[in-house]
Amino acid sequence: MPFGDNDGGKGGQSTVKKILVLAIVLAAFQPGSLEVSAQRADRSASVSGSPQTGREAPRLSEEQRLWLGRANRHEKHGWVYLHIEGQPRERGFQHGYLLAKEIGESLHATKVAWEYESAMDWPWLVAKAKTILRPTVDAENLAEIEGIAEGLRAAGVPTSPDELIAYNGIIELSAYWWPKEKEKLQKDAASPSKQACSAFIATGSMTADRGIVLGHNTMGGYAESACNVILDIQPAKGHRILMQGVPGWIHSGTDFFITDAGLVGAETTIGAFKGFDEKGTAEFVRMRRATQDASNIDEWCAIMKKGNNGGYANAWLLGDINTKEIARLELGLKHVRLERKKDGYFVGSNVAEDLKILRFETGGQETDIRRSSVARRVRWKQLMGQHAGKIDLELAKALEADHFDSYLQKDHPGARSLCGHDDLEFQAYGTDIPFAPTGTLDAKVVDAKMAKRMSFAARWGSACGAAFDAPKFLAAHPQFDWMRGILKSRPSMPWTEFRAGERQ
Repeated sequence: MPFGDNDGGKGGQSTVKKILVLAIVLAAFQPGSLEVSAQRADRSASVSGSPQTGREAPRLSEEQRLWLGRANRHEKHGWVYLHIEGQPRERGFQHGYLLAKEIGESLHATKVAWEYESAMDWPWLVAKAKTILRPTVDAENLAEIEGIAEGLRAAGVPTSPDELIAYNGIIELSAYWWPKEKEKLQKDAASPSKQACSAFIATGSMTADRGIVLGHNTMGGYAESACNVILDIQPAKGHRILMQGVPGWIHSGTDFFITDAGLVGAETTIGAFKGFDEKGTAEFVRMRRATQDASNIDEWCAIMKKGNNGGYANAWLLGDINTKEIARLELGLKHVRLERKKDGYFVGSNVAEDLKILRFETGGQETDIRRSSVARRVRWKQLMGQHAGKIDLELAKALEADHFDSYLQKDHPGARSLCGHDDLEFQAYGTDIPFAPTGTLDAKVVDAKMAKRMSFAARWGSACGAAFDAPKFLAAHPQFDWMRGILKSRPSMPWTEFRAGERQ
């Protein structure tokens, strides 16, 4: 997820190779064998050693067992659900301890990916993050990160808060800070990361019940499966959050969330974005503070804009189910645009809608329909027009699974469809690699009724439900033989509803 090319329109052959290799090293953890529920943890003094080191975990203190007694972890249809609550250190410990296996694997994969992409050591990046990002981390977020590190150590996975800060900030470090830093070492900077998502939000006359409906899917390498966490956070102070997440991150990363303030949100990355302010506040810090602290759209946007460093530049699609208002915050570094309405829609496909952001802060464009981002933008607008007044949860699921190719003018599951299937793509554009094993990783939808009861529906794997058979794929495409033994199959998973406070 953090590495590749973010122009949403497919980069050159070397960039795609990077995406493929880095998707593999991003260690597709399958929902694992670490079945550690809060009840089991409360009865046990320790867990097995680290999945990487095999070290024996230290015994838990009475206080730590009490913390774990209020947490809950279980797995369902490809997702890992985690409920954490309490003060920052408590919920951090719960997070680190109960997701120790997943965090250890994902953290290790991130190290490998960073060193492959940059040719720089991971400890070097951790030291840089300590200088650049750590000073911007507020006290509460820092305490939660320290708690995650403590929980990991208690589970036998050694790490440090500084390492977890680099890990939480890997998208903005690798894709926004590193290209500028690399210019000091060589003339040509690396391309920004790819974070290709498809999303919409609608309200008023656009929807069947005139309430808000939000849909989002994430695109990436099929080996990238570290974003299959459903995180239910009940903080001692602030709003409760239910969001998709990554093990060990205090923010979302894929950025699909709802809160008990009545806010719903998602984002799509602004493609080909350039710009980073080392003196600004980390994006992952601002996202978490905004989502936990804001009671309305104005407050959420104000927190995101304050100290903006340009890292992980996104177009945020937001909704307030209490007022039925929706908004789109396009947050560049030098230019910001906030639009809002109580009747209509906003869409996202990695193309900046604000012309100042598009022309002055990105290398993207909005007319070449051969590009995935542009083709998906065209398709979203067609679908919104066709389904005005009809959008509900079931239709939202179908929209996220849409296979129409706006360039070919026919149904064609591939790189340009809203439900992406690059592995089926033979119409390679430019120097793209045909049949690359990448595409849609998930799909999520929510309406006002679900948001009021703190729930949303999610599907792990392809938004359309199509399975991916790795052995069959490799047999048909021997050019990817070097992936044999690494590329994982992706079975078809059903739509599943999650809610805050659920138990297994």
